[in-house]
Amino acid sequence: MKQVAASASGARSVVKSKTTLGHRILRNWQIYIFLLLPLAYLLIFAYYPMTGLQLAFKKFDMKLGIWGSPWVGFDQFTKFFSSPYFKTIIPNTLKISIYSLIAGFPLPIIFALLLNTVRSTRFRKTVQTITYLPHFISVVVLVGMLNQLLNPVVGVYGSIGMKLLGTYPVDILGKADAFIHIYVWSGIWQNFGWGSIIYMAALTSVSSELHEAAEIDGASRFQRLLYIDFPSILPTATIMLIMNSGQIMSVGYEKVYLMQNTLNLSQSEVISTYVYKIGIGSSSIPDYSYGTAIGLFNSVINLVLLVLVNQVSRRLSETSLW
Repeated sequence: MKQVAASASGARSVVKSKTTLGHRILRNWQIYIFLLLPLAYLLIFAYYPMTGLQLAFKKFDMKLGIWGSPWVGFDQFTKFFSSPYFKTIIPNTLKISIYSLIAGFPLPIIFALLLNTVRSTRFRKTVQTITYLPHFISVVVLVGMLNQLLNPVVGVYGSIGMKLLGTYPVDILGKADAFIHIYVWSGIWQNFGWGSIIYMAALTSVSSELHEAAEIDGASRFQRLLYIDFPSILPTATIMLIMNSGQIMSVGYEKVYLMQNTLNLSQSEVISTYVYKIGIGSSSIPDYSYGTAIGLFNSVINLVLLVLVNQVSRRLSETSLW
């Protein structure tokens, strides 16, 4: 009898929850209608294109289409792993991503902490505006600026070299070893101010009473920054680090592709540019299946890294994405 009563009670609770959900939908139907548009957007532009991932396991034939192309299993992945480009583009991608993460991740945090110590509101807003502006420069314009500044003949770099050395300096844009440094530090200059916004917002939540109490106890401004401000933005920084770790294998092809030339190709060829060249940018017959396989491999590695870093963060601290 107790089991029957418990089952009946469970059934009533399920019916009640369903009724409650239906009642909420009927009562707030206007809000649920608004949800249809973003839901349709996700289904059409985020989930439906994922059906094209089957190309990674097929030999694509335009006449047969995606669904009719013959199945080849993991042949495309084997082709990529045995390709001579595999030993070049994977290290290049990792070097650029890890270098960008190590050099670029701490700077917005340091900048936000230092800017937060400035008492003059006008000066702080002026500095913020100046550092935000480069973020709105397009990639094409930025690369054009780099070409003008670092041109060994007509650029600023060439003019300074001529005055100091009496001759034109070495073409730094053509040096393969210099590519990664130009790419990373130009990106840091463009985005570190914009990246500090989230940390500045986190610092505004710090209670002024904590600073007042610490100041009364004799804490210096640096000590307050170290023991009050920094711990307050540490959870935010951890979340940002986890999200950035999930993009280690993703280097945007636009800037890399625009900065590439025949002299620096050994250091500038990354996964995204390679996929573009064998796919859309191929001068011969594009190999869509091969490009899809490489892109899928890239996404899987990013997902694994995201999960691993999130697990480590959850074990070492109480901050994680899930």
